Amino acid sequence: MRYHFIFYACLCVILLGFFNCAKHPSDKDPAIQQENNEPEISDVKKYINDKGIKAQSIVVLIDKSEKKLYLKYNNRVLKSYPVALGSTSLADKRMQGDNLTPEGDFLIQSKYPHNSWKYFMWINYPTAESKRKHLQAKKDGLIPQNAKIGGEIGIHGVVEGNDFLVSSGIPWTKGCISLKNADVSELYEIIGTGSTLIRIQK
Repeated sequence: MRYHFIFYACLCVILLGFFNCAKHPSDKDPAIQQENNEPEISDVKKYINDKGIKAQSIVVLIDKSEKKLYLKYNNRVLKSYPVALGSTSLADKRMQGDNLTPEGDFLIQSKYPHNSWKYFMWINYPTAESKRKHLQAKKDGLIPQNAKIGGEIGIHGVVEGNDFLVSSGIPWTKGCISLKNADVSELYEIIGTGSTLIRIQK
């Protein structure tokens, strides 16, 4: 009888553990998870134009751990793109010269054709939150007191013929987000200056 009790007690513990795990939220930001298993849009520019979707309604989510850029509308991933960053570290940018990609919410402050990288979409780093984190890092002794916060972070392409840098996820930038040239050309026509939310996270 005692063994039966032990058996059922162990079974209950296992079942409770299973159901508790089932209720845990996903480690992944739900913004990256495709709802209703909807497929990505191949001709996303045409889709956006046909639907009359405005630039301010679009969200660009950059996931550093996945090395992916997600183009989203109404919680749906319209399309995803591989990206390359500036470091193998996923840490948040703290100062100029650390080659890290900043995290947080940003806007595009300017965009233009680039002689080397096809297009450059310049995000408004550092924001007030970026500056707060920079000063806190100094206070905590994580960076030198004379460190500068840096800037000129953007989304851009690669030197012609070097898409492999993105395909292979090679960390080659100074903290910017790099895409294949065809991908950055597509996004350049979709992302709005001062309107499209650019969210960067681990």
